[in-house]
Amino acid sequence: MKLSMVEIEWPGSLDEYSKLINRMNTPRVVIDNAVCETATLVKVDSARRHGILLEAVQVLTDLNLSIQKAYISSDGIWFMDVFHVTDLEGNKLTDEGVISYLEQSLATIHCGKPATSNDLTALELTGTDRVGLLSEVFAVLAELQCDVVEAKVWTHNGRIASLIYVKDCNSGSPIKESERIDTIVGRLRNVLKGDDDILYAKTSVSMTVTHTERRLHQMMFADRDYERKPVQQHTEDSPVVTVQNLVERGYSVVNIQCKDRMKLLFDVICTMTDMDYVVFHGTITTSRHRAYLEFYIRHTDGTPISSEAERQRVIQCLQASIERRTSRGVRLELCTTDRPCLLADVTRTFRENGLNVTRAEVSTSQEVALNLFYVTDGHGSAADTKMIDSVREKIGMSNLKVKELPLVSQQKTEGEEQAASVGGAVLLSLGSILRRNLYNLGLIRSYS
Repeated sequence: MKLSMVEIEWPGSLDEYSKLINRMNTPRVVIDNAVCETATLVKVDSARRHGILLEAVQVLTDLNLSIQKAYISSDGIWFMDVFHVTDLEGNKLTDEGVISYLEQSLATIHCGKPATSNDLTALELTGTDRVGLLSEVFAVLAELQCDVVEAKVWTHNGRIASLIYVKDCNSGSPIKESERIDTIVGRLRNVLKGDDDILYAKTSVSMTVTHTERRLHQMMFADRDYERKPVQQHTEDSPVVTVQNLVERGYSVVNIQCKDRMKLLFDVICTMTDMDYVVFHGTITTSRHRAYLEFYIRHTDGTPISSEAERQRVIQCLQASIERRTSRGVRLELCTTDRPCLLADVTRTFRENGLNVTRAEVSTSQEVALNLFYVTDGHGSAADTKMIDSVREKIGMSNLKVKELPLVSQQKTEGEEQAASVGGAVLLSLGSILRRNLYNLGLIRSYS
């Protein structure tokens, strides 16, 4: 067992009382490889405040850790989170550098520092998705001498949200001139408007970014994508969300069953946090590529969900939060030397061959472009193999490769699979969920 108590250097201006309060608010982190045979246990104890659960989950997901199980419990002003995590290949964490970084990051989440991007200009875009839209966006940026350094693009229910980080092609500096920014924003807004999105297309510039993926959730939520007609029909993989009130305890209970994937817990907690709900207790389990999540929530003012309209809205928003990152289409990875107009050329090739980009992640590292695209045909169906091969031939077979989705390791015993069935009509009482959490933590022998 390894207990981390990170030493913080406090400013000399703080008095002893302030230092004491800061020490009390500093999370206590335990990282243990002995308790569980198949995963590393990460335990975080801290003073409770709105958003701190999301920040802890964000640290884990930013390290690409797979959360196999989690237990959340809050008592008064204190909360305790326990996560069972593995790497992408399903192994325990053994790298001391990763463990040390994880400890330091979790121990400083109480600081609540926003992510900043001082050397890049952030462009935020939302609008109606259509085939070739991304090609038009990157073509405009190339024409306006904007070098795309990073970007993330999500699509859902016929809508698109994108965060694009750019710098000036010539100087390599962020773009700050108001006249030039106005030109960029205006040109991009015209592209997004197209023929039928005059009211809802939005383009803005920000020098400070919260967290890229959290911001994408916020953008799509503000765009009310959850209310729009789904482009794809619901399937057996569609998330099932139920919300019921536990009147005698003053909680609303959220149950979710869906296909397991990376960053699932982050997406759900992010949405509930931004909707001003607080998770007081929760259980997350996974089994055979399925995930089962249960949360006891209240508003930030301490009240449960109060109307049928609100209940339906929570269900819609949580379903949308899960579906936005769902991978639709063939996964293509582009790795090549970065150059001007690269993204414009690649996405134009996609468009000319009838491929639509449903999700994208763009990054550059030491003059090398590392880009990921999920593509379908123009109707949202699986792209024909001949279409993919044609695109690869034009871009370069060695540069653009078809990649399989990484599998999240799911090694569970039969008993764990039975315990995973947290969804359903019968709601667990508060006492039951607390006893089960204590049992799973090994602190009691039975929770029956």
